Amino acid sequence: MSARKGRAANPPTRDAAGAGRTAAAPSQSAAFVPSHREAWLSAAAISALALAVRAIAAASLSFPVPEDTAYYAGVARNLVEGHGLVSQALWSYQTPPLEVPRAAFEVWLPLPSLLAAIPMAVAGAANWFRAAQVMSVTASSVVAALAWRLGADVATEMRLPVGRARTLGVGMGVVVSFLGPLVVYGALPDSTALFAALSLAACLLMTRISARPVGARDRRLVALGLLIGFAGLTRSEALWLGLAWLIVAWRWTPTASGARPSRLERVRLVAVPAAVAALVFAPWVVRDWLAFGTPLPGQAVANALSINATDIFAYQDQPTLARYLAQGPVALVGLRVTGILFNLVSVLIVPGFPVGLVGLLALPGCARLHALRPLLLVATTTFLVTSLVFPVSTTWGTFLHAAGAIYVLLTASCLVALDAFIAWVGRIRHWWRPVAWLGPALATAVAIPLLFVSVGSLDRQANKTQARFDAMPAAMDRAGVPLADNAPIITDNPIWLAETAHVTTLALPEESPEAVLALARQFGARLLVIVGIDENREWPGVLHDGGPASQCFHEVALTDISGSLPDESSPLSQIHVFRIVCP
Repeated sequence: MSARKGRAANPPTRDAAGAGRTAAAPSQSAAFVPSHREAWLSAAAISALALAVRAIAAASLSFPVPEDTAYYAGVARNLVEGHGLVSQALWSYQTPPLEVPRAAFEVWLPLPSLLAAIPMAVAGAANWFRAAQVMSVTASSVVAALAWRLGADVATEMRLPVGRARTLGVGMGVVVSFLGPLVVYGALPDSTALFAALSLAACLLMTRISARPVGARDRRLVALGLLIGFAGLTRSEALWLGLAWLIVAWRWTPTASGARPSRLERVRLVAVPAAVAALVFAPWVVRDWLAFGTPLPGQAVANALSINATDIFAYQDQPTLARYLAQGPVALVGLRVTGILFNLVSVLIVPGFPVGLVGLLALPGCARLHALRPLLLVATTTFLVTSLVFPVSTTWGTFLHAAGAIYVLLTASCLVALDAFIAWVGRIRHWWRPVAWLGPALATAVAIPLLFVSVGSLDRQANKTQARFDAMPAAMDRAGVPLADNAPIITDNPIWLAETAHVTTLALPEESPEAVLALARQFGARLLVIVGIDENREWPGVLHDGGPASQCFHEVALTDISGSLPDESSPLSQIHVFRIVCP
């Protein structure tokens, strides 16, 4: 968290001066180096503030939304209950064996669930969602403390006066504590907050190793490998952390004497963390090989070849290279334009406005800062790969869930720009009192109302979703088709239904009635439940097009507790249930 007084906390001063002049016109005063006591007290205070904010946000959410959140929490519950790392939902048909229940994490990675299982084991599986939130709330509060450290590193490198430097560091922590997307995903037990904490910690460690190298026997290289390995057990984007360290070690890390290292020395700098990370990740590779027959990431190729968001649920019409290329060059370019705009606007700018917008505009001016180099490399690579290689999948959150540390990067560039602007205005207006706090104060003042909007919107979505799943079991019993007696159930929300009703489920593919009927025959399913959360799905409208297979789906009328058909205000009004009657 800190460096000793009198020692450089960050990169060599030869880079700091030039980068500082570009970013914020620093003074020529001595670099700000917080003491151990100041560092730990500041980090603890920021972490406590962030923890309180995220705990309040988490308490307002009574149901796991979006659906992948329920997957992580549900697998943790299965683990605590003694079932192992399994899921009751078969939500994708692209990774064999196709069975339910099935081994979990054919696509995603297990560390969030493994950590969520710890508080769940203490609190009890009955409190599965609340207990799982402890993991994400804690990890996200650590992100705020790491943001303070990053801000202090930037201030040190820019040689800001002590007052401005402290303000920039503390301001970073405070803004991140209230920044909407970081708070929201700090309240949701998925991979976002944990990956943000691990990747940010790894990037901070990279700058320290490159600034004060001591050779291949440096214990910090082992720590870096552990961070990258655990990040790899959280999200696949950890690969870009390794790539970032390869670039930093190869291009910007001198020897202990300050000379350019030999090729062998650079290979050692890269090899030690790589070996440690590989050892951390190796048991999971073995488990995947045993469970799914391959050590490679599940359906990564299929995700890259998707042309529609619902291809993730494809059963018979799965993504292929021929189908992908048949779109033509115009459509392929259009997919990438859509992916770039989605990641830029819907992920970075709008949720974190105005910090995201100002941060993006100011980022080129901060690009030479040594303290931001690893994080900038990771952010750029993640953005380009998700936008260009996975342009369809990214609209479902591929980039969003890997963007936690990127929000911190944008906060840093935003506050550096505001600090420089306020300092410039101060010189023009001849201000004699310190006003560096205006930048963080302005960013926080705008972030807090938007935070209330974000949390409130998610709370309404959670309540609406929970109402449907709470009302469904009793309504199904009244209709004579109890959920427990008709599993596995085909549904458009397989994870939510599996975790709330404790039944095995199959994902409803966006395909013809003939394909869904074939799916039902393969698994012996007799019931189709369309919850209707996503109103853009084609089902059940496709049944109105006719065809022999359409006659195999007989709708079951659901009634409310009074025995009447539900009105439009009822949570049952959008739910459609069909018996599958053809053998």
